[in-house]
Amino acid sequence: QMGKGSFKYAWVLDKLKAERERGITIDISLWKFETSKYYVTIIDAPGHRDFIKNMITGTSQADCAVLIVAAGVGEFEAGISKNGQTREHALLAYTLGVKQLIVGVNKMDSTEPPYSQKRYEEIVKEVSTYIKKIGYNPDTVAFVPISGWNGDNMLEPSSNMPWFKGWKVTRKDGSASGTTLLEARALPAPGQRHCRASRGFVPQLVSQGIGTVPVGRVETGVLKPGMVVTFAPVNVTTEVKSVEMHHEALAEALPGDNVGFNVKNVSVKDVRRGNVAGDSKNDPPMEAVIILNHPGQISAGYAPVLDCHTAHIACKFAELKEKIDRRSGKKLEDGPKFLKSGDAAIVDMIPGKPMCVESFSDYPPLGRFAVRDMRQTVAVGVIKAVDKKAGGAGKVTKSAQKAQKAK
Repeated sequence: QMGKGSFKYAWVLDKLKAERERGITIDISLWKFETSKYYVTIIDAPGHRDFIKNMITGTSQADCAVLIVAAGVGEFEAGISKNGQTREHALLAYTLGVKQLIVGVNKMDSTEPPYSQKRYEEIVKEVSTYIKKIGYNPDTVAFVPISGWNGDNMLEPSSNMPWFKGWKVTRKDGSASGTTLLEARALPAPGQRHCRASRGFVPQLVSQGIGTVPVGRVETGVLKPGMVVTFAPVNVTTEVKSVEMHHEALAEALPGDNVGFNVKNVSVKDVRRGNVAGDSKNDPPMEAVIILNHPGQISAGYAPVLDCHTAHIACKFAELKEKIDRRSGKKLEDGPKFLKSGDAAIVDMIPGKPMCVESFSDYPPLGRFAVRDMRQTVAVGVIKAVDKKAGGAGKVTKSAQKAQKAK
Protein backbone atom coordinates (compact mmCIF):
# COMPACT_ATOMS: atom_id res chain seq x y z
CA GLN A 1 0.00 0.00 0.00
CA MET A 2 1.60 3.23 -1.16
CA GLY A 3 -0.82 6.04 -0.28
CA LYS A 4 -0.58 9.42 -2.00
CA GLY A 5 1.16 9.19 -5.39
CA SER A 6 3.65 11.98 -4.87
CA PHE A 7 4.34 10.49 -1.44
CA LYS A 8 5.70 7.15 -2.68
CA TYR A 9 9.11 7.00 -0.96
CA ALA A 10 8.03 9.06 2.07
CA TRP A 11 5.26 6.50 2.79
CA VAL A 12 7.90 4.01 3.99
CA LEU A 13 9.20 6.39 6.68
CA ASP A 14 5.95 8.06 7.76
CA LYS A 15 4.45 5.90 10.50
CA LEU A 16 1.92 8.21 12.16
CA LYS A 17 -1.71 7.81 11.05
CA ALA A 18 -2.01 11.62 10.70
CA GLU A 19 1.06 11.70 8.43
CA ARG A 20 -0.34 9.12 6.05
CA GLU A 21 -3.79 10.71 5.99
CA ARG A 22 -2.50 14.28 5.47
CA GLY A 23 0.30 13.30 3.10
CA ILE A 24 2.97 15.23 5.03
CA THR A 25 5.77 14.31 7.43
CA ILE A 26 5.08 15.56 10.98
CA ASP A 27 7.63 13.97 13.32
CA ILE A 28 11.12 12.59 12.75
CA SER A 29 11.49 8.87 12.08
CA LEU A 30 14.63 6.74 12.03
CA TRP A 31 15.51 3.80 9.79
CA LYS A 32 18.79 1.93 10.02
CA PHE A 33 20.86 -0.26 7.69
CA GLU A 34 24.49 -1.28 7.18
CA THR A 35 26.89 -0.92 4.23
CA SER A 36 30.37 -2.45 3.90
CA LYS A 37 31.81 0.78 5.39
CA TYR A 38 29.17 2.36 7.64
CA TYR A 39 26.22 1.94 9.95
CA VAL A 40 23.68 4.27 8.32
CA THR A 41 20.79 5.88 10.21
CA ILE A 42 18.27 7.69 7.99
CA ILE A 43 16.47 10.50 9.83
CA ASP A 44 13.38 11.60 7.90
CA ALA A 45 12.73 15.17 9.05
CA PRO A 46 9.56 17.15 8.26
CA GLY A 47 9.72 19.94 5.68
CA HIS A 48 6.41 21.56 6.59
CA ARG A 49 6.70 24.96 8.35
CA ASP A 50 4.29 23.92 11.14
CA PHE A 51 6.65 21.15 12.29
CA ILE A 52 10.01 22.98 12.03
CA LYS A 53 10.79 22.20 15.71
CA ASN A 54 10.77 18.48 14.92
CA MET A 55 12.91 19.13 11.84
CA ILE A 56 15.53 20.85 14.05
CA THR A 57 15.58 17.88 16.46
CA GLY A 58 16.17 15.51 13.52
CA THR A 59 18.76 17.63 11.75
CA SER A 60 20.82 18.16 14.90
CA GLN A 61 21.55 14.40 14.95
CA ALA A 62 22.87 14.19 11.37
CA ASP A 63 26.36 13.95 9.80
CA CYS A 64 25.02 14.59 6.30
CA ALA A 65 21.88 16.36 5.04
CA VAL A 66 20.09 15.52 1.79
CA LEU A 67 18.21 18.67 0.77
CA ILE A 68 15.39 17.78 -1.64
CA VAL A 69 14.46 20.66 -3.96
CA ALA A 70 11.34 20.41 -6.17
CA ALA A 71 11.98 21.26 -9.84
CA GLY A 72 8.28 21.59 -10.74
CA VAL A 73 7.04 24.89 -12.19
CA GLY A 74 6.47 27.32 -9.31
CA GLU A 75 7.53 24.82 -6.62
CA PHE A 76 11.24 25.67 -6.68
CA GLU A 77 10.48 29.39 -6.72
CA ALA A 78 8.25 29.03 -3.62
CA GLY A 79 10.92 27.08 -1.71
CA ILE A 80 13.82 29.42 -2.53
CA SER A 81 11.83 32.64 -1.95
CA LYS A 82 12.77 34.87 0.99
CA ASN A 83 10.52 33.00 3.45
CA GLY A 84 10.70 29.62 1.67
CA GLN A 85 11.39 26.30 3.38
CA THR A 86 14.32 25.40 1.08
CA ARG A 87 16.25 28.41 2.40
CA GLU A 88 15.27 27.79 6.01
CA HIS A 89 16.22 24.11 5.96
CA ALA A 90 19.63 24.73 4.34
CA LEU A 91 20.35 27.51 6.86
CA LEU A 92 19.31 25.36 9.83
CA ALA A 93 21.38 22.39 8.61
CA TYR A 94 24.50 24.57 8.46
CA THR A 95 23.74 26.27 11.80
CA LEU A 96 23.21 22.91 13.52
CA GLY A 97 26.63 21.74 12.34
CA VAL A 98 25.80 19.43 9.42
CA LYS A 99 29.04 19.73 7.43
CA GLN A 100 28.11 17.53 4.49
CA LEU A 101 25.30 18.46 2.08
CA ILE A 102 23.78 16.65 -0.90
CA VAL A 103 21.13 18.36 -3.05
CA GLY A 104 18.56 16.20 -4.84
CA VAL A 105 16.72 18.18 -7.55
CA ASN A 106 13.47 16.19 -7.49
CA LYS A 107 10.40 15.98 -9.78
CA MET A 108 12.51 16.32 -12.94
CA ASP A 109 9.66 14.47 -14.70
CA SER A 110 7.36 17.47 -14.07
CA THR A 111 9.53 20.24 -15.55
CA GLU A 112 8.54 21.91 -18.85
CA PRO A 113 9.59 20.09 -21.00
CA PRO A 114 10.07 16.99 -18.81
CA TYR A 115 13.68 16.30 -17.72
CA SER A 116 14.78 19.79 -18.78
CA GLN A 117 18.55 20.38 -18.61
CA LYS A 118 18.00 24.14 -18.67
CA ARG A 119 15.69 23.99 -15.63
CA TYR A 120 18.16 21.79 -13.72
CA GLU A 121 21.09 24.13 -14.41
CA GLU A 122 19.00 27.17 -13.39
CA ILE A 123 18.17 25.50 -10.05
CA VAL A 124 21.78 24.41 -9.40
CA LYS A 125 23.00 27.97 -10.04
CA GLU A 126 20.47 29.54 -7.66
CA VAL A 127 20.86 26.96 -4.86
CA SER A 128 24.69 27.18 -5.14
CA THR A 129 24.55 30.97 -4.72
CA TYR A 130 22.39 30.66 -1.60
CA ILE A 131 24.29 27.84 0.15
CA LYS A 132 27.57 29.71 -0.47
CA LYS A 133 26.12 32.74 1.36
CA ILE A 134 25.26 30.68 4.45
CA GLY A 135 28.65 28.94 4.62
CA TYR A 136 28.72 25.80 2.44
CA ASN A 137 31.28 25.47 -0.36
CA PRO A 138 29.28 24.45 -3.50
CA ASP A 139 32.35 22.55 -4.81
CA THR A 140 31.91 20.06 -1.95
CA VAL A 141 28.17 19.56 -2.57
CA ALA A 142 26.83 16.83 -4.88
CA PHE A 143 23.85 17.97 -7.01
CA VAL A 144 21.76 15.13 -8.49
CA PRO A 145 18.71 15.52 -10.81
CA ILE A 146 16.16 12.88 -9.74
CA SER A 147 12.56 11.78 -9.97
CA GLY A 148 11.52 10.05 -6.75
CA TRP A 149 8.26 9.01 -8.40
CA ASN A 150 9.84 7.32 -11.45
CA GLY A 151 13.12 6.36 -9.78
CA ASP A 152 15.35 8.38 -12.16
CA ASN A 153 18.96 8.62 -10.85
CA MET A 154 17.87 7.26 -7.48
CA LEU A 155 19.61 3.86 -7.60
CA GLU A 156 20.66 3.63 -11.26
CA PRO A 157 21.60 6.20 -13.95
CA SER A 158 18.53 7.46 -15.84
CA SER A 159 18.11 7.15 -19.61
CA ASN A 160 15.72 10.14 -19.46
CA MET A 161 18.60 12.55 -18.71
CA PRO A 162 21.46 11.62 -21.09
CA TRP A 163 22.74 15.21 -20.74
CA PHE A 164 23.64 14.62 -17.07
CA LYS A 165 27.26 13.48 -17.00
CA GLY A 166 27.31 12.94 -13.23
CA TRP A 167 28.25 14.91 -10.13
CA LYS A 168 31.74 15.63 -8.81
CA VAL A 169 32.86 17.04 -5.47
CA THR A 170 36.30 18.32 -4.49
CA ARG A 171 37.45 18.45 -0.88
CA LYS A 172 40.67 18.75 1.10
CA ASP A 173 40.58 14.99 1.75
CA GLY A 174 40.19 14.16 -1.98
CA SER A 175 37.56 14.20 -4.71
CA ALA A 176 34.64 11.89 -5.51
CA SER A 177 32.22 11.47 -8.41
CA GLY A 178 29.13 9.51 -9.38
CA THR A 179 25.74 9.69 -11.08
CA THR A 180 23.03 8.59 -8.64
CA LEU A 181 21.69 9.76 -5.29
CA LEU A 182 22.70 6.38 -3.84
CA GLU A 183 26.34 6.97 -4.86
CA ALA A 184 26.24 10.49 -3.38
CA ARG A 185 25.07 9.03 -0.07
CA ALA A 186 28.23 6.89 0.01
CA LEU A 187 30.49 9.98 0.21
CA PRO A 188 32.99 9.74 3.11
CA ALA A 189 31.60 10.86 6.46
CA PRO A 190 33.17 13.94 8.07
CA GLY A 191 35.86 13.48 10.74
CA GLN A 192 34.67 12.71 14.26
CA ARG A 193 35.41 14.54 17.51
CA HIS A 194 37.37 12.64 20.19
CA CYS A 195 39.25 15.50 21.83
CA ARG A 196 36.84 16.77 24.49
CA ALA A 197 35.09 15.26 27.50
CA SER A 198 32.04 13.19 26.66
CA ARG A 199 28.78 14.88 25.69
CA GLY A 200 25.60 13.42 24.24
CA PHE A 201 22.17 14.97 23.88
CA VAL A 202 18.80 13.29 24.35
CA PRO A 203 16.14 13.65 21.61
CA GLN A 204 14.02 10.72 22.86
CA LEU A 205 13.33 8.58 25.96
CA VAL A 206 12.07 5.01 26.09
CA SER A 207 10.87 3.30 29.29
CA GLN A 208 11.46 -0.46 29.30
CA GLY A 209 11.23 -3.24 31.90
CA ILE A 210 14.98 -3.00 32.51
CA GLY A 211 14.88 0.75 33.18
CA THR A 212 14.90 4.00 31.23
CA VAL A 213 16.69 4.11 27.88
CA PRO A 214 17.70 7.60 26.72
CA VAL A 215 18.19 7.60 22.94
CA GLY A 216 20.59 10.16 21.51
CA ARG A 217 23.78 10.99 19.70
CA VAL A 218 27.31 10.98 21.10
CA GLU A 219 28.79 14.37 20.19
CA THR A 220 32.24 14.32 21.83
CA GLY A 221 34.32 11.82 23.79
CA VAL A 222 33.04 8.28 24.36
CA LEU A 223 30.10 6.63 26.14
CA LYS A 224 30.55 3.16 27.61
CA PRO A 225 29.01 0.77 30.15
CA GLY A 226 30.13 1.47 33.72
CA MET A 227 30.55 5.21 33.13
CA VAL A 228 28.84 7.51 35.63
CA VAL A 229 27.04 10.30 33.76
CA THR A 230 25.28 13.48 34.82
CA PHE A 231 22.24 14.77 32.92
CA ALA A 232 22.09 18.58 32.69
CA PRO A 233 20.38 20.85 33.46
CA VAL A 234 18.26 18.50 35.65
CA ASN A 235 21.39 17.42 37.60
CA VAL A 236 20.62 13.68 37.70
CA THR A 237 23.64 11.35 38.10
CA THR A 238 23.46 7.65 37.26
CA GLU A 239 25.48 4.74 35.92
CA VAL A 240 25.37 3.60 32.29
CA LYS A 241 24.51 -0.12 32.42
CA SER A 242 24.68 -0.87 28.70
CA VAL A 243 25.00 0.88 25.34
CA GLU A 244 23.25 -0.35 22.17
CA MET A 245 23.27 0.62 18.52
CA HIS A 246 21.18 -1.16 15.88
CA HIS A 247 20.11 -3.67 18.60
CA GLU A 248 23.75 -4.70 19.21
CA ALA A 249 25.60 -4.16 22.51
CA LEU A 250 28.63 -1.85 22.22
CA ALA A 251 31.81 -1.82 24.33
CA GLU A 252 31.90 1.94 23.70
CA ALA A 253 30.04 4.48 21.55
CA LEU A 254 32.04 7.09 19.64
CA PRO A 255 31.20 10.58 18.32
CA GLY A 256 28.52 10.46 15.63
CA ASP A 257 26.91 7.25 16.95
CA ASN A 258 23.12 7.35 17.49
CA VAL A 259 22.65 5.02 20.46
CA GLY A 260 20.37 3.93 23.26
CA PHE A 261 21.92 3.54 26.71
CA ASN A 262 20.27 1.84 29.67
CA VAL A 263 20.23 3.69 33.01
CA LYS A 264 18.62 2.22 36.15
CA ASN A 265 16.68 4.09 38.86
CA VAL A 266 15.94 7.01 36.53
CA SER A 267 12.35 7.54 35.41
CA VAL A 268 11.17 9.29 32.25
CA LYS A 269 10.05 12.12 34.58
CA ASP A 270 13.66 12.74 35.73
CA VAL A 271 15.17 13.25 32.27
CA ARG A 272 13.63 14.85 29.19
CA ARG A 273 14.31 15.68 25.57
CA GLY A 274 16.99 18.37 25.20
CA ASN A 275 18.96 17.26 28.28
CA VAL A 276 22.69 16.65 27.83
CA ALA A 277 24.57 13.71 29.39
CA GLY A 278 28.25 14.09 30.27
CA ASP A 279 30.95 12.28 32.24
CA SER A 280 30.32 13.27 35.89
CA LYS A 281 34.07 13.33 36.68
CA ASN A 282 35.35 15.17 33.61
CA ASP A 283 33.96 18.70 33.07
CA PRO A 284 30.28 17.88 33.77
CA PRO A 285 27.79 20.13 31.93
CA MET A 286 25.76 22.72 33.88
CA GLU A 287 22.85 25.05 33.15
CA ALA A 288 23.87 28.28 31.49
CA VAL A 289 23.35 31.97 30.96
CA ILE A 290 24.52 32.67 27.43
CA ILE A 291 26.62 35.37 25.78
CA LEU A 292 26.53 34.92 22.03
CA ASN A 293 27.31 36.05 18.52
CA HIS A 294 24.06 36.87 16.79
CA PRO A 295 22.65 38.22 13.48
CA GLY A 296 18.92 39.30 13.40
CA GLN A 297 16.16 41.91 13.97
CA ILE A 298 16.31 42.44 17.72
CA SER A 299 16.11 44.91 20.63
CA ALA A 300 16.69 44.36 24.38
CA GLY A 301 13.79 42.48 26.01
CA TYR A 302 13.01 40.39 22.90
CA ALA A 303 12.15 36.81 23.97
CA PRO A 304 11.98 34.34 21.06
CA VAL A 305 12.55 30.55 21.10
CA LEU A 306 16.18 29.44 20.97
CA ASP A 307 16.93 26.04 19.42
CA CYS A 308 20.24 24.49 20.46
CA HIS A 309 20.88 20.77 19.72
CA THR A 310 17.51 19.15 20.73
CA ALA A 311 16.49 21.80 23.29
CA HIS A 312 13.82 24.39 22.39
CA ILE A 313 13.58 27.09 25.10
CA ALA A 314 12.40 30.73 25.21
CA CYS A 315 15.35 33.06 25.87
CA LYS A 316 15.38 36.77 26.67
CA PHE A 317 17.79 39.16 24.97
CA ALA A 318 18.89 40.92 28.19
CA GLU A 319 21.50 43.28 26.73
CA LEU A 320 22.83 44.19 23.29
CA LYS A 321 26.53 44.57 24.14
CA GLU A 322 28.10 45.53 20.82
CA LYS A 323 27.50 45.51 17.08
CA ILE A 324 30.29 43.81 15.10
CA ASP A 325 31.38 43.39 11.49
CA ARG A 326 30.05 40.05 10.21
CA ARG A 327 33.22 39.17 8.30
CA SER A 328 36.09 40.55 10.39
CA GLY A 329 34.47 40.38 13.84
CA LYS A 330 35.68 43.92 14.64
CA LYS A 331 33.56 46.07 16.97
CA LEU A 332 31.47 48.73 15.17
CA GLU A 333 29.33 50.15 17.99
CA ASP A 334 28.91 49.79 21.78
CA GLY A 335 25.43 49.16 23.23
CA PRO A 336 23.33 49.47 20.05
CA LYS A 337 19.64 50.30 20.64
CA PHE A 338 18.46 47.74 18.08
CA LEU A 339 19.68 45.28 15.44
CA LYS A 340 18.21 44.97 11.97
CA SER A 341 18.31 42.06 9.56
CA GLY A 342 21.87 41.43 8.38
CA ASP A 343 23.55 42.87 11.51
CA ALA A 344 25.83 40.82 13.74
CA ALA A 345 26.27 41.45 17.44
CA ILE A 346 27.46 40.18 20.79
CA VAL A 347 24.39 39.73 23.00
CA ASP A 348 23.68 38.64 26.60
CA MET A 349 20.85 36.10 26.69
CA ILE A 350 19.04 34.51 29.63
CA PRO A 351 17.06 31.27 29.13
CA GLY A 352 13.54 31.20 30.59
CA LYS A 353 14.15 27.67 31.92
CA PRO A 354 17.38 25.82 32.74
CA MET A 355 19.11 24.56 29.59
CA CYS A 356 22.47 22.98 28.87
CA VAL A 357 24.70 24.58 26.25
CA GLU A 358 28.45 25.10 25.85
CA SER A 359 30.73 27.62 24.16
CA PHE A 360 31.23 26.92 20.46
CA SER A 361 35.04 26.80 20.83
CA ASP A 362 34.82 24.03 23.48
CA TYR A 363 31.92 21.91 22.21
CA PRO A 364 30.81 22.99 18.69
CA PRO A 365 27.70 20.73 18.53
CA LEU A 366 26.34 22.31 21.73
CA GLY A 367 27.39 25.85 20.84
CA ARG A 368 25.38 26.56 17.68
CA PHE A 369 21.85 27.88 17.81
CA ALA A 370 18.93 29.13 15.78
CA VAL A 371 16.35 31.71 16.92
CA ARG A 372 12.74 31.23 15.83
CA ASP A 373 9.82 33.63 15.94
CA MET A 374 6.64 34.07 13.88
CA ARG A 375 6.98 30.51 12.52
CA GLN A 376 10.34 31.22 10.90
CA THR A 377 14.06 31.34 11.67
CA VAL A 378 14.93 34.97 12.40
CA ALA A 379 18.56 34.56 13.43
CA VAL A 380 21.45 32.12 13.80
CA GLY A 381 24.66 32.26 15.77
CA VAL A 382 27.28 30.67 17.98
CA ILE A 383 27.78 30.83 21.73
CA LYS A 384 30.91 32.81 22.59
CA ALA A 385 30.97 32.13 26.35
CA VAL A 386 28.82 30.51 29.04
CA ASP A 387 28.27 31.83 32.56
CA LYS A 388 27.75 28.50 34.32
CA LYS A 389 26.10 27.91 37.65
CA ALA A 390 25.95 24.67 39.59
CA GLY A 391 22.56 22.99 39.71
CA GLY A 392 22.60 22.38 43.46
CA ALA A 393 22.05 18.98 45.06
CA GLY A 394 20.63 16.72 42.38
CA LYS A 395 19.53 13.10 42.24
CA VAL A 396 22.32 10.49 42.40
CA THR A 397 21.06 6.94 41.84
CA LYS A 398 22.19 3.97 43.97
CA SER A 399 23.96 2.41 40.97
CA ALA A 400 25.96 5.63 40.46
CA GLN A 401 26.97 5.69 44.16
CA LYS A 402 28.16 2.06 43.96
CA ALA A 403 30.10 2.70 40.76
CA GLN A 404 31.77 5.81 42.22
CA LYS A 405 32.79 3.90 45.41
CA ALA A 406 34.19 1.05 43.32
CA LYS A 407 36.48 3.52 41.56
